[in-house]
Amino acid sequence: MSVYWNSRVEKLEPYVPGEQPRDGKFIKLNTNENPYPPSPRVIEAIRQAAGELLRLYPDPECTKLRRVIAEQYQVRPDQVFVGNGSDEVLAFAFAAFFGNGDAPLLFPDITYSFYPVYAGLWDAPFRRVPLAEDFRIAVKDYFVKSGGVIFPNPNAPTGIGMPVHEALEAAAFQGKDNRVVVVDEAYGAFAGKGPEKGMLGSLSAAPFINDYPNLLTVHTLSKMGALAGLRAGFAIGNEALIQGLCRVRDSFNSYPVDRLAQAGAAAAVADTAYYAGITRKVIATRERIRAALDRLGIEALPSDANFIFIRCPGKDGAVLADALREKGVLVRHFNKERIADFLRVSIGTDSEMDEFLRAVKEAVNGGTL
Repeated sequence: MSVYWNSRVEKLEPYVPGEQPRDGKFIKLNTNENPYPPSPRVIEAIRQAAGELLRLYPDPECTKLRRVIAEQYQVRPDQVFVGNGSDEVLAFAFAAFFGNGDAPLLFPDITYSFYPVYAGLWDAPFRRVPLAEDFRIAVKDYFVKSGGVIFPNPNAPTGIGMPVHEALEAAAFQGKDNRVVVVDEAYGAFAGKGPEKGMLGSLSAAPFINDYPNLLTVHTLSKMGALAGLRAGFAIGNEALIQGLCRVRDSFNSYPVDRLAQAGAAAAVADTAYYAGITRKVIATRERIRAALDRLGIEALPSDANFIFIRCPGKDGAVLADALREKGVLVRHFNKERIADFLRVSIGTDSEMDEFLRAVKEAVNGGTL
């Protein structure tokens, strides 16, 4: 606490990201980064953009990038909003659409832990909706009066996906009261067998925005684009929603996405063949590791994401996370009700995941727990 903080800052409980070690001794499976490098076209686009024009402000409308996204996802450029990572896009969405009236914003009790942070930042009352016993989102629980709805699909940290028709049903119900439904599709490219249209997976609601004017989908290039270090994300929705995001952006920072990020992101979105290839490699590794864990007696929830959520029966999650860290493998533990014994494990390369399996076997069977 500080005497200089206002009451809003005093009440905030900031999001805590996964550990970012400053040395190279760890296999890093704790932050859902892509294990493969970005497309060579991305590197070349950034190299070409790193010239004398850096003295000028970037295009505030991200015109070229929005046009490339629109072409890939078969929407119009005015139905695309670009931000400095999907977290910024989500923050603008909370500011633009939530907090009206007396009804609370709804999101799952086990979900992306930035949502309550944003709700606190923008003074939006909210209610956590419990997941079902199998950790799935029960869409019928969102058929109630609300101040809006947000959930990831696939959900995080569980990795479990929701059929797209259920997301659309939530949008249809909330649309009766003109409430916005935001579907956070950060991991959507990894659903099913991989990308079906551009970088969209089979669970994406983006193709249906013209049918549901209150529906906004949010996407990031950190996962599917292997560009966590670049910071680029975008939203797809009808023009009124996009204009709302623009009003918030232009009241905060009218130049949020720099020249290098715009150039690199456009090249990534355009190179669908490269990214489809590495996405399918991640999916194949994910399923191989889930099968291997099952043979070890370790539960892994079904996943449509680039991570798995695992639990070793009879073992404390925090203790297992510490044991893996001692063996040079970082995973993510959430000390929260219902999931305290689970670990979220990002999918790395095949060799990294083999090391993870060896570390798990030693920790569980070698007497270190």
